[in-house]
Amino acid sequence: MPTPTADAPPSAATGLDVRPFRALVYREHDPARLARVSSPAYDLVTVGGRDRLAEADPHNIVRLILPHVDPVPGGRAASDRSSARAAAANLRQWLADRVLVREDVAALWRYEMAAPGLPATTGWLGAVRVPPAGSPAVLPHEDTFAPAVEGRRALLDETRTDLEPIVLAHDPEPEVAELTRHSGQGAPTLEVTDPDGVTHRLWRVTDRAVLQQLTTALGRTQAVIADGHHRFAAARAHQTTGGSTRCAVLAFLTPTGPGGLRVQAIHRVVPDLSLPAAVEAAATGLTARDVTPADGELAEVCRRWARGADGTAETGRGPVFLVTDGTRVVELSIPTAALRATVPTEAPTAWRELDVVLAHHGLLSHLWHRADDPTSVLVAHDVDQALRLAGERSGVALLLRSPAPADVAAVARSGARMPRKSTLFVPKPRTGLVLRPHED
Repeated sequence: MPTPTADAPPSAATGLDVRPFRALVYREHDPARLARVSSPAYDLVTVGGRDRLAEADPHNIVRLILPHVDPVPGGRAASDRSSARAAAANLRQWLADRVLVREDVAALWRYEMAAPGLPATTGWLGAVRVPPAGSPAVLPHEDTFAPAVEGRRALLDETRTDLEPIVLAHDPEPEVAELTRHSGQGAPTLEVTDPDGVTHRLWRVTDRAVLQQLTTALGRTQAVIADGHHRFAAARAHQTTGGSTRCAVLAFLTPTGPGGLRVQAIHRVVPDLSLPAAVEAAATGLTARDVTPADGELAEVCRRWARGADGTAETGRGPVFLVTDGTRVVELSIPTAALRATVPTEAPTAWRELDVVLAHHGLLSHLWHRADDPTSVLVAHDVDQALRLAGERSGVALLLRSPAPADVAAVARSGARMPRKSTLFVPKPRTGLVLRPHED
């Protein structure tokens, strides 16, 4: 791969093309105010959580990323386009009222996320050019769901603003790491602690020499999408419909390895499936073993298993799953040759060996006869949510182990895609701290 020289612009075809931008921020940005107006990423916000955030402040960012629109006559839900227009109307009003203000100078933002007892995650917020199709500069690793992409594209079309960043895990680069270390001096420009105890600190960096060094160094790297596949696909679709060849997307860029993200599994919930029926069908292709704890601490056993802190699921002995209805828990392992054969053999090895791939092709589709859509198979971002959904929907939770970050990168570089919602990279940037208006 050719390496750009220090005085040459990054190659959009092979490396990241990152640029400073004039941000849109809340005019009042003391920590207490930012706590009231910010939110998690849109796809982590539940219906009840959306209402609580909206009630916390009339200008909470959730009113833009998940605008409330009354149903249309006949009881049908409002369309994506109607919701997007409502968001755009809110945004125009907030700009007119100077709730949100535009920065005078283009900048990159050094972003640090620190959780108690864990290493800090650091990176940069920047405008990343959406590379042409086939470029290795930005590689997705998960499939997307077309209606979700369309909803995010409608929001881009109407607001002409990146309301929240995607997350890119880029190749380690010594110069980027050095610049990141030296740019976190002094008091941060923005700071807030979220309800999970993660402290978000951002420094606005406008020094031209530093920006040039940083963008050139990042141009020598490539990245895997860690979070925001639907928003990235929406940005590419928006570029096509808008007729622009220079479309960019707001992104948080952080290195793979030290200083970067941690990866967790996203679990599955199958509605209207009893545990006996699930185990009976699964046992035709997997070995089933009841591992229900005698002391009744089922939820804690499942949490420890998902964290890899329990010997119940030793790594290195092939795919292992837990299935539970909240009262009993069964381990599924040692897949038969026939079940393994349900995984397409023409796919890259890195993809075929993933637990989540066997779960989708072998267990969910072949043995449980469930289509891969959001009504047939629900997703849960943690064990507690999976157990709750299983109880509410008279179904079972299928708990998965986390893939290694290297495995995710290997799948992306092989050109393959993991099933939708396979990975949860943490920690996540807080939505509402920095927005990127599209250039006029």
